[in-house]
Amino acid sequence: MIEAIRSQIVQLKKHKFLFEELVKRDFKKKYKRTVLGMLWSLISPLMQLLVMSVVFTHFFGQHKPHYTIYLFAGNLTYSFFKDSTNGGMNSLMQNAGIITKINLPKYMFLLSKNVASLINFGLTLIIFLVFAAVDGVVFHFRFLMLLYPIVCLIIFNIGCGFILSALFVIFKDIQYLYDIFTLMLMYLSAIFYYTDSYPENIQRLFYLNPLYVYITYMRHIVLDGYIPGLATHALCLIYAFGALAIGALIYKKYNYKFMYYM
Repeated sequence: MIEAIRSQIVQLKKHKFLFEELVKRDFKKKYKRTVLGMLWSLISPLMQLLVMSVVFTHFFGQHKPHYTIYLFAGNLTYSFFKDSTNGGMNSLMQNAGIITKINLPKYMFLLSKNVASLINFGLTLIIFLVFAAVDGVVFHFRFLMLLYPIVCLIIFNIGCGFILSALFVIFKDIQYLYDIFTLMLMYLSAIFYYTDSYPENIQRLFYLNPLYVYITYMRHIVLDGYIPGLATHALCLIYAFGALAIGALIYKKYNYKFMYYM
């Protein structure tokens, strides 16, 4: 296992220049022919936040302290997951012209999409922290622990991307099913509502949703000012490396079939 990982790292270093160019291309392509360009990576989540904040505060009566930050944390995490996995799903088919002509590690295209999504996430995270400061959230050393759920989420996104990209090459219907799935996931991730009004047994069921676990971890750090317990840390790791392991196995199993479907 260690040797396999080392071998892939060597391959990635070998194609470092190409990988960097893929990241630049994927990031620029998203905002090609737009007037504001890269600024949309900041404006888009802010506009979503504004709409959701107005709707849920004025029409659904959500007036708890720091509700905008609560909402922003959920939307930020969900948007990163959706953008990263959607990009990962299309990574192989969008680069079919290159893959069928040049012998390259196919995971490079998936990783480049994830890096481009991570850049967007990083920019929006800065805005999130600015909003938190303006809203009166007290900053403390525990904020450094935000790195833990973020790193786990990155690994989880890559694992899901492996699964989706492999399936999408063979089953094109997966893109439509995934749109429905992500919509359902948004409502099950407690982005705009609180779960403390539910019975304890129902609240525990939310932890079956990996995205909810990552969102809740971030909210505990930023809004509640404490680091979650070992069980939450374990869940973050299990979901992250579980998705990565399943994705790697599927990739390995269907890798030789990809060329026949492109």
